[in-house]
Amino acid sequence: MSGRLNSAQPYALGLFRIVVGLLFACHGAASLFGVLGGAAGTGGTIDAGTWPGWYAAVIQLVGGGLVMLGLGTRAAALVSSGSMAYAYFKVHQPGALWPMENGGEASAMFCWAFLLLVFTGSGAFGLDRLLARRGSEQEKATAERQTPVAA
Repeated sequence: MSGRLNSAQPYALGLFRIVVGLLFACHGAASLFGVLGGAAGTGGTIDAGTWPGWYAAVIQLVGGGLVMLGLGTRAAALVSSGSMAYAYFKVHQPGALWPMENGGEASAMFCWAFLLLVFTGSGAFGLDRLLARRGSEQEKATAERQTPVAA
């Protein structure tokens, strides 16, 4: 059973990355465009350039989109994880010690989910893998063309 689970690991990781990225991007879209209930469920948006909310929303939208697509996954996940750590410690944690008490469960979960992706990479279904494969095929073709033929 362990062998089957291990062989499915890249696919499970890829699906995890897609779902986490999509959910994170939805938070950013809600805050920036007022969709899906809007900022904090009010139906409104965050004023452009306001600190830290607007910047967090941009990171959520762009970082979540990149992670969902598997494009620059590790870098996008690192920035996204850092933004959620900031959100937890600066916004939620001063209210109470535990996430259940301070409303910071989503921030804590996103922070750790993205930190996991920093170390594991994109898994299956990511554009990172597709572009890396295409790049290695092009390098291989170029090397074959440049190899001198022995007479």
